[in-house]
Amino acid sequence: MTALNVNGTILQADVDPRTPLLWVLRDTLGLTGTKYGCGIAQCGCCTVHIDGVATRSCSAPVSSAVGKKITTIEGLAIDGKLTKVQKAWLDNDVPQCGYCQSGMIMAVSALLKDKPKPTDADIDAAITNICRCGTFQQVREAIHAAAKA
Repeated sequence: MTALNVNGTILQADVDPRTPLLWVLRDTLGLTGTKYGCGIAQCGCCTVHIDGVATRSCSAPVSSAVGKKITTIEGLAIDGKLTKVQKAWLDNDVPQCGYCQSGMIMAVSALLKDKPKPTDADIDAAITNICRCGTFQQVREAIHAAAKA
């Protein structure tokens, strides 16, 4: 059994230590907010925080997360109160199909933790998630709005 600290709760998973964290979160623990996109850590749909660092969970073996704090999109809001990033997402009409949004929100949340007032260059360097709907301009506007909030 593997013990994982997910969203502040210790959860047990009976999985091979090499299993990608994404599949443990989704299939074993039932936390389906984290999405599968490409499986090669390129698109960012699977982004979660491991000890506060935005991490592509499709390429991280579950063993790399043992003893660390894992935060998924389900654990981002506290007591039902949206974070400033989540609120900016809604206020700026970012979601289209919504598939990439949980990973994008997780990546942006980590960026704003490290750089509270990011420049466009900071955003370009840090947010490499892919949105098939092309909402990149709304994403940038939402990031700046969240930074001002």
